[in-house]
Parts: sequence; C-alpha cells; structure tokens
Amino acid sequence: MAIDPKLLEDLRERRDVAYRAGGADKLEKRHAKGLLNARERLELFFQEGTFQEFGMHAQHSCHRFGMEKKNLPYDGVVCGTGFVDGRPVAAYSHDFTVGGGALGRIHAKKICDLMDFAHESGMPVVGVNDSGGARIQEGVDSLSGYGQVFFKNVLLSGVVPQVAIIAGPCAGGAAYSPALTDFLIMTRENANMFICGPDVIKAATGEVAKLEQFASAAAHASISGNIHLVANDDRHAMDLTARLLSFLPSNNISDPPHELVDLDLSDDPVMNEIVPASSKEPLDVTAVINRLVDAGDFLEIMPDFARNLIIGFARIQGVVVGIVANNPMFKAGTLDIDSSDKGARFIRTCNIYNIPIVSLVDVPGFMPGLAQEQGGIIRHGAKMLFAYAAATVPKVTLIMRKAYGGAYLAMCSSDLGADMVFAWPTAEIAVMGAEGAVRVLFRKELKEADDPKKRAAEISEEYRSEFASPYQAAANAMITDVIEPAHTRSAIALALRNTLTKRDTRPPKKHGNIPL
Repeated sequence: MAIDPKLLEDLRERRDVAYRAGGADKLEKRHAKGLLNARERLELFFQEGTFQEFGMHAQHSCHRFGMEKKNLPYDGVVCGTGFVDGRPVAAYSHDFTVGGGALGRIHAKKICDLMDFAHESGMPVVGVNDSGGARIQEGVDSLSGYGQVFFKNVLLSGVVPQVAIIAGPCAGGAAYSPALTDFLIMTRENANMFICGPDVIKAATGEVAKLEQFASAAAHASISGNIHLVANDDRHAMDLTARLLSFLPSNNISDPPHELVDLDLSDDPVMNEIVPASSKEPLDVTAVINRLVDAGDFLEIMPDFARNLIIGFARIQGVVVGIVANNPMFKAGTLDIDSSDKGARFIRTCNIYNIPIVSLVDVPGFMPGLAQEQGGIIRHGAKMLFAYAAATVPKVTLIMRKAYGGAYLAMCSSDLGADMVFAWPTAEIAVMGAEGAVRVLFRKELKEADDPKKRAAEISEEYRSEFASPYQAAANAMITDVIEPAHTRSAIALALRNTLTKRDTRPPKKHGNIPL
C-alpha cells in the first residue's frame, strides 16, 4: 500500500514553514542591509545538494512568559552537515529572524548534538553567530545551554578545526564560544562582539565608549586581536571559511590536504634582488613570502594585529605550511607582547593539525621599553619559546638577516627543535647587534680613539665577520647550510619533503604548563 498522501502533505507543509521561517518581510529587511539569513549562508558554504539538516522539527519547550504562544521553527538555529571542496563539514547558523536567534535549552542541545557528531566523525565545525544572546524567558536553562556549548568547544579543541563567524550581534556570554574556537572571522559591517555594551561601561566606570571603538571588526582585528580575519560581507565570510579549511586537515589524526607535485629545484634569481644592499635597510619579508609559496597564494592570519610578525598558511611545492615571519617594515621586526601571543597561538594551532612550520627570521631582539617590561614581556615572550619547543611537527627555519639574543632562540633555532636551519650569507647571529656589542665590549678603546665613530664602525665590521657570521654558527653545527637567497625555495621544499615522515615522541603527560 502507498503512503497516505495526507502524511506527505503534512510533512511538506512543515518543511515549507521551516524554509520560510521569519517571514518575507524580515528577510527583505535583512537583504536591504546586505545581510543573508541562516539558510542562505549555509547554502553559499556547502556544495549544492549536500546539506543534511539536523533537528529541523526541534522546538522550545518553554511555556512561560508568553513563550507558549510563540512558534520558533527549528528553535532559531539551522544545524547540519555538508560538503566543502569534497570534504564533510558540520555547521550551525543562528537565525536572527526567528526569535532573534536567542539561545535556549533545545537550541543549545541542537548545537551540542551536532558537535558530538562532528567529534565522532572527525570533521570541522563552523558556527555562524548572529544571535540576540540568551533567551531570557528560559532563565537558567539558557545559561546552562551556553555552558554546555562552551564545554563542547573545549572538548573538540585540538581534535577538529573549529571556525566561528561573527555575522551579527554577539554579546555577553555568547562571545565566549567563538573565543574558544581556533579561528574567528567577522564581517566588516552589521556585526559586533562584546562582553559589556556602552551603557554598562558608562554605568560601571563612567567611560563613554562607542561600539565601533571596541566591538567592531576593525577594533577586534587591529586593537584587541580577538579575531583572525575580516570579511567584507556574509558571502565573503563563507568564502574565507572555505579557503581557511582548504589548508587544514579534517581532524588531528589526519594529514593536512597536501597537494604534492614533482619537485622543482631550479633557482629563483629574483630572491637575490629582494635583499637590500645595506643591513640598515628593512627587508620586505612579504616579497620573500610571495616568491617562496606556490603561486603567491598566502592566506595571512591576523594581518592587522601585531604587524611586526606575519603568520599565515600557504603551500610550498604542494606541502601545506604555516609561516611565521618577522616583519622588519614594522617596529623593525622586533618581538613584543602582542606579536609573541600571536605567534605562539599560531604555532600551537599548526602543531595540533600536523602542519609543518616555516620560520623566516630577521629579528633584532625583543622590544625594549618600560611598558613592555611592566606588561610582562618575559611571560609573553616565553610563550614563543614554549610553543616552538613543544611543537613536534616538521620545523624549518631560514635566518635571512638579524637573529639577535633571546629573539634568535624564540624564532625556532636548532636549540628549540628546528629540524633544519638555513641561513643566507647576510645572516647575523649573535647575542646582540654589532653596534651594541662594540659599545659594551670596547668602551675604553673607543674613548681613547682619535675618531670614536670611525673606530666603532671598524670594530663593528670585525665583530660581524668574526662573531656574528652564519659560518661561525654553521661551524658549530647550529645551521644545516648557508645558502644563497636564489636557492631558498628549492632548499625549503626539499627540507619539507624530507621531514613529512617525522615522528617525535615526548614524555607522557597531560599537557605542558605554558606561561599564559
């Protein structure tokens, strides 16, 4: 016997209600602001026809404070799985047109159930945040729901990649789930993220603060460092997420999506021309990166925060890598509090997901100054040391020019576990720069010289050639090889291929105690 047509009609009507949730008027208003709704965002993200929804018919069970009269299709959050570039990904998307996308007990359960499925299946989780926050009518159940989501975020951390997209309001406790993920992407307009709003700040401290000063994408990207990438709009946010995932494995026991090709070991003469003639001229490390990576395709992470350190993902002759590079064009490439935090987190993320790390070094030291010392540069700088030393993935280091003092170590020297260390002939490896060393070591001689400035310059050159030369480090087996810049891409590509099978076993323990 055929199924009763009424049952099919009822099912279709229910699904139609879910697809039209929020109504045409609300959707039209969103489109006028340049916003998409929850389903449209996921449709852009997943390959056509691959989305499988979880919990379309789930509903709140609150019957107080007027909620008994409210119909909230799928309880205001669309959950499911689909394919992105041929790989399965789990995603949930708050629907602001349904009860403001507010989180209640069932809403939270749907997200947690999806995260459990992703955990067991070994697939990334993407969350699109566009919510009014906790559903007040459900009281402590809403707070409990947030706690359950946070717990799942931590449970999945280091197991599967987690990406949060801030595409609307994300206030109060709601901001902590994105903060617990691996990467945060925020749309430039129509989105904000904060713990306390302007009114609360004014009431508590008397300060007058506008949302754009602390809650906007621009503020988070450049000042607080809370987010990793800024998207122009919803469509761009979904594209950025897909591009980011293209460099990451599906889980922590899988290899990254390398695209191994036949090695090209030819020289790149342009690299020789990138190096400035004078060591006092800043090196444009972005030009080095663009020549080093395949087709100049480099996804920079946190480009507007702590710009003295550049981090990001790329492929070098098909091998997915995380790049950590000093940027002499900004603060002379020194390491400071913010850049140390930025670098350490990125290094640990690469280590979690089995991504080899390539470090490009041109660092004159840690940033001096009272604010840095009082701000805890010792503790923050130690994070870089800890992150590199703890990382068991392949680590390849290139010393381009300056590598002084503790910063030389903090940029992954052989002593911090680098598998291979290359240096250009322009490299200077020393406890401190030549000028500083001469002032300390030859103070008396300079005072007695007829021309102190000329004599200081002469001694500085002698110091560089005798004590800071890359050949001295190579003679002490601290450097794998001294290479000309033109040979950089082939040398690093070979090093990466030779270390992909690396296995590094550490003492059994719960985890190390990184200086947070």
